[in-house]
Amino acid sequence: MNSIENKELKAQLIADFQLSQATLNGKSNMPIHQLRGEAMKNFDKLGFPTIRHEEWKYSNVSNLIKQTFDFHTKTDFKKSDLKKIHVPHLKGNILYFINGVYNAEISEIATPEDKLKVISFSEALATQPELIEEHFGKYANYQNDAFTALNTALSNDGVVVQVADNKVVEEPIIIRYISDVRLANVGSQPRNLIIAGKNSQVKIAESYRTVGENASFVNTVTEIIVGESAIVDYYKVQDESDKTYHIGTTQVHQKGRSYFYAATATLNGGFVRNNLNVVLDGEHIESHLFGLYVPNGKQHIDNHTLVDHQKPNCESNELYKGILMDKSTGVFNGKIFVREDAQKTNAYQNCRNVITSDEATMNTKPQLEIWADDVKCSHGTTTGQLNDEAIFYMQSRGIPKKEAIRLQLLAFAQDVVSQIKINSIREYIEKLILEKLEAA
Repeated sequence: MNSIENKELKAQLIADFQLSQATLNGKSNMPIHQLRGEAMKNFDKLGFPTIRHEEWKYSNVSNLIKQTFDFHTKTDFKKSDLKKIHVPHLKGNILYFINGVYNAEISEIATPEDKLKVISFSEALATQPELIEEHFGKYANYQNDAFTALNTALSNDGVVVQVADNKVVEEPIIIRYISDVRLANVGSQPRNLIIAGKNSQVKIAESYRTVGENASFVNTVTEIIVGESAIVDYYKVQDESDKTYHIGTTQVHQKGRSYFYAATATLNGGFVRNNLNVVLDGEHIESHLFGLYVPNGKQHIDNHTLVDHQKPNCESNELYKGILMDKSTGVFNGKIFVREDAQKTNAYQNCRNVITSDEATMNTKPQLEIWADDVKCSHGTTTGQLNDEAIFYMQSRGIPKKEAIRLQLLAFAQDVVSQIKINSIREYIEKLILEKLEAA
């Protein structure tokens, strides 16, 4: 579709798919396009979820589907426009995607190819179709998840990262997604595939920003394969506008003796849904999941996590923390599955929230399903207000009440922020949190 039509979003997306299929010129019989067709059929059957769906009970997408978005908007975003979204001291392999499309002119690759291969998803489709066919649609659930099915059918760009066996990539890979909505409502559906080879080490960060005043719809899927004995640090940072609808799924598949570490920081966004699913498919695996969300105004932030222990002798640890202000809404749904073969599992989950306004709302639902008998598992969640006694004590020592509250909230967030090992990103997040708290 080259122009926006005022019709229901589902119909627009199906028509868009049919148009793209009509231009394949005989390639429609390739396995990847057959899979895309199957995914679109699933999306057509599933439709957009409603609050009657248990997984979407607290997150209503009705406002999203009432709008129209152009998924093919041309943009004249230039290197000079990066000043609007500048992050100080940002270094490494930095890739820019504008409205979901790779921009090589403003991207920078620092690591030699013998350690790291980074290409756009569209380039990989053209030059390495066998790699895409091996992994595309094999991990993220496009059969039962409407948004993943939609992305699988219509994703047209993103990044493919391959870390060679036995290599340590010192420079982080930073993938910056920018929604340029200066001219119209824009939709994008990035698809990322990250493959960390055996005994490799890498740090990866995805960041999402908005430029302009119109609405954006970002529907992204990232699939991460953590090879045997590999170490992967993964960060997701969201600083989008109040007119952004962000649906993101990160699907992680870990092999034996691997280590995966994730930190998700959601600082701004009108409607945000993050799905983080980790499958521990081997022995002696470690998984650590951290999350921080700081909504204000009428922002809605929903974090769904799933940690699936499939093999014995593995450990997972999960900590999500929220600071909710004004009329904002938070959702946390954390699932832990321990399969029958996953004996000697240690799995822990904790969600803690501070509400600073009587009009803010937090909905939590921890879930633990265990089919093994020799395990150590626990989960817990708390939602409350600040410690009045601590604030009074700080005031008695000469600290103004507003400053005492701010210091308490900063300390509360630090458990997650301190886990981010890319200094420039951690400092940027700390700055944004401070600005939000000072404005409250």
